[in-house]
Amino acid sequence: MTSIDNKRPSKLYYFSERNSLERALTLGEFRLSPPAPDLPAQAGAANPGNYLTLSLTQSWDGTLFDALPHVDSYLLVHDAEEFGERLHRAAQKILPNWAGIDAAISYGAPSPLGKVFSKPKSQVKENEWRFAWRPMQAKASVHPVVIQIGSIADIAELHSRND
Repeated sequence: MTSIDNKRPSKLYYFSERNSLERALTLGEFRLSPPAPDLPAQAGAANPGNYLTLSLTQSWDGTLFDALPHVDSYLLVHDAEEFGERLHRAAQKILPNWAGIDAAISYGAPSPLGKVFSKPKSQVKENEWRFAWRPMQAKASVHPVVIQIGSIADIAELHSRND
């Protein structure tokens, strides 16, 4: 039996543009999108495009500012457990026929959770924690969705690149 460690880290970091992060902090607004393809399709593997995802990092890494030139700020989530619970509750309300899970990305080896939680070893520096939802109906159409979980100012804070 494969063991999956999906215990959330204590903190999460979300890098983006400041105006987007201000909305995330005050309204709890997040965009769930199909993940960008990282690996060629494998026979029998689930298509990661059939999911909606939100990805954060598990540790602080200031070099992400250089890798993502449009990013000028980050959200530090102090209580990843509470954040995850709020996120899943809000997603369930607008995606009632979807199943959600979150876990760390597996780098360089297939994740027991499938391709949506697997990335090439070359991307290990991202140290990503991914929230993912998939439709219960195989033929469901997957399009980006914006959800609001309510203010997260009690469990998160906004920082700029120069903080």
